[in-house]
Amino acid sequence: MKILRKLAIGAAGGACLLALSAASLWELDRAFPPPLPAELTVSTEVQDRDGELLRAFATPDGYWRLETRLDQVDKQFVDMLVTYEDKRFWDHEGVDVLALARAAGQFATSGHIVSGGSTLSMQLARLIEPRESRSLGSKVKQMLRAIQIERRLSKREILERYLTLAPYGGNLEGVRAASLAYFGKEPKRLTVSESALLVALPQLPEKRRPDRNLKIAHAARDRVLTRMVSSRLLGEREAARAALDDVSDLRRTLPALAAHAAYAMLPKAVPGQPLRLTIRKSVQEGLEQVARDAATKLGPRLSVAMVLADSRTGDILGEVGSANFFDASRSGWIDMTKIVRSPGSTLKPFIYGLAFEQGLVAQETLIDDSPVDFSGYRPKNFDMGYQGDVSIRQALQLSLNVPAIRVLDAVGPTRLMARFRQAGVSPILPVNEAPGLAIGLGGVGVTLRDLVQLYTGLANGGKTHTLHDGTEPANAERTSATILDGQANWQIIDILSGVKPPEGALQRGIAYKTGTSYGYRDAWSVGFDGRYVLGVWVGRPDAGAVPGLSGYVSAAPILFEGFVRSGLATVPLPGKPPGVFSPRREDLPVTLARFGAGPDGLVQATVTEPAPTIIFPPDGARVDLGTNSADASPLVLKLQGGRAPFRWLANGKPLVGIDRRRTATWQPDGAGYSTLTVIDAAGRAASVKVFVE
Repeated sequence: MKILRKLAIGAAGGACLLALSAASLWELDRAFPPPLPAELTVSTEVQDRDGELLRAFATPDGYWRLETRLDQVDKQFVDMLVTYEDKRFWDHEGVDVLALARAAGQFATSGHIVSGGSTLSMQLARLIEPRESRSLGSKVKQMLRAIQIERRLSKREILERYLTLAPYGGNLEGVRAASLAYFGKEPKRLTVSESALLVALPQLPEKRRPDRNLKIAHAARDRVLTRMVSSRLLGEREAARAALDDVSDLRRTLPALAAHAAYAMLPKAVPGQPLRLTIRKSVQEGLEQVARDAATKLGPRLSVAMVLADSRTGDILGEVGSANFFDASRSGWIDMTKIVRSPGSTLKPFIYGLAFEQGLVAQETLIDDSPVDFSGYRPKNFDMGYQGDVSIRQALQLSLNVPAIRVLDAVGPTRLMARFRQAGVSPILPVNEAPGLAIGLGGVGVTLRDLVQLYTGLANGGKTHTLHDGTEPANAERTSATILDGQANWQIIDILSGVKPPEGALQRGIAYKTGTSYGYRDAWSVGFDGRYVLGVWVGRPDAGAVPGLSGYVSAAPILFEGFVRSGLATVPLPGKPPGVFSPRREDLPVTLARFGAGPDGLVQATVTEPAPTIIFPPDGARVDLGTNSADASPLVLKLQGGRAPFRWLANGKPLVGIDRRRTATWQPDGAGYSTLTVIDAAGRAASVKVFVE
């Protein structure tokens, strides 16, 4: 009985001692927690629309340390890492007693360290709290910290922190930075050889750096492969094939794309959260290469800027602010996509578009290209020559200056500027000056982004979208607006799609326009297919003159190459919409046969007639509006002459309201003959009879 009583007392005392020890450890754990910040200090990342890395910025202490999640890393690499470093990682509580016992036994029998007993949790403890020495006390502290870490983090979180903090030589920390630097790719799809090298590096990162100690790195990789075979994670043949792969001695720079946009995003940086742009990495890579190659050919001090946007959304998919951000000779740090410059002839399509809207011209309308004087303003063509009578189509395709100004005089510079502002673009005029005819030839300031935004309307059926790339404030307004009506818009597309590509360029199925500013300071080319718009600027950032610079010779080849290198599939240009008035020259009504001129040879600001005349549809025309389909199109009605306001009637029934404009729309009830009539403010009338189908 006494013996049993003593045993009971001893057991109770042991239990109390154990409980007291546990309580003490609990309190110690609470009093001295491991330094586990909620968020690691990592590099700020700027990513593309799909989450791919465009650019990273080093941490404040100068390290490339990219936050890593397990789903960003090749699974086989993780399996190899765990097998090599801590094969019972998923089962222990921070300390692998069996591994420690094995390491101690090997040390006792050989007199030196044969293998370590550290777990990945213990290695993470060392990474977050570097030890000052390799003493036994430091090892015990690591073990205790590992136990603390295991209580606070899941196995997955421990692995992710290790993969983010592990050293890989120099200022590289984490497997993502190492994979990008040594292999030029993210660690999502590593080869067996690459995985083995990344497993080996963190043990002796400086000694095994492949860019400095290639033979040592090669041998370390092979030891990992041998271990994987003995652990039956790899077959002998697979390991042998991996051992034949070369180990590169090159350390690459980390991705540095979209430099200007990336730096503009930095004020938005939140620790641990990547910044996201609308850019697509593959598009950006292609455009930057095109810009670099072009600048090299163009010569010193010249730069190239490019913007590629999706006309349906306004998303910028690629933007190049300069040919080389770090090239001081080209002032590469200046983002030329946002610098105001003279646009040359690139605004001409919108001048003619307004003329089509107002019913002043058709594509085959003849216009005089000869010297003219607009109250002292005497525009001249780029080549200083004149063509005489040309069609509107030829005038725009050849980018003749005099016809463009004649048409602008008729539609009105103020109306053109108002349409630009409606589309979200505000061109810069000289101080205290009203819009004048010179704006048609570049006498106004715009940015490359402005131009691309305007041209999104041409690619998108006449509707523009505000461009955005992600650098804008969160509350920035995004708007859409009509720059041209659908039918006038198609007329411009049809004309520009017929412009001859530059010599040697691949046929791309795009419509485009070029421009050259006064004094050969800026060369432009803006083109589009049925969805994407690409704008190109070439020139000197200091606005210096460049003899021989021109939009067609200098910028257009870059435009076509940019479309090819962007990797985007060509979207066909839109087809001819129902109801578009596009007759042959011999079929033009008298009022559209020639663009009108007064007795002194100056184009009249408005077309006046003794009575209104319906110019579209022509009398007796057959117009296909798709009346038998569910989405039948309305018929656009256009007139010249008369005095506003006007009232329209269809088959004797008035259309809703009266209008001061010389255009209107009518939705017929069905197919067949109809009579359309317009009555002006003086009571004068005009009628046409048409057949709608």
